[in-house]
Amino acid sequence: MTLPNQLTILRIILTPVFLFFFLSDDSTYIQISLGIFLVAALTDWYDGWLARKFNYITEWGKFWDPLADKILTSAAFIGFVLVGFLQLWMVVLVIIRDLLITLLRIYAENRGYNFVTSYYAKWKTVFQMVFLYYLLLLYVGLHTAQIMNDYQDILKILSNQKFIYSTMLIITVITVHSGVSYIVKNKHLIAKLFNETNKLV
Repeated sequence: MTLPNQLTILRIILTPVFLFFFLSDDSTYIQISLGIFLVAALTDWYDGWLARKFNYITEWGKFWDPLADKILTSAAFIGFVLVGFLQLWMVVLVIIRDLLITLLRIYAENRGYNFVTSYYAKWKTVFQMVFLYYLLLLYVGLHTAQIMNDYQDILKILSNQKFIYSTMLIITVITVHSGVSYIVKNKHLIAKLFNETNKLV
């Protein structure tokens, strides 16, 4: 088991730990959840860097590394549904799209096909992560007494539900559209992939 793979496992393990602290009524636990999420996110960057630098690339890592990323971000989105920040239907669409495309890409790569991720899809991921960090920092701020006392008016503006709803709606549309575009762009490769799969069955 290589170090990058161990970091991937750590990221998966940290996901339910993050949710446990995040969903707590204790403000200290909520603050700790931000640190846990940051550590988990850093393992993603670090294991990727290690794998590329020292050629620690394994079939196990190819499958679980991208999936671990989606597990972590999906858990964060679900957490914000449970605390009333986000709408369930939007989060469900985002999670279904991300998991479906990720699993399709992993399966295709295992069969020898290379589905290149577009810049559009990469920007989609950037938008998602920036918004998640925004919500995390905001939520921690709302549950930190000193920050609330000093910046109550600013936090009230930043936590405006119409703004959060509209931003998540835009991200949902972009996410779903990028997924559809990905499938349309690679439809011939996908058809070839599944034709080969049917022959094997």
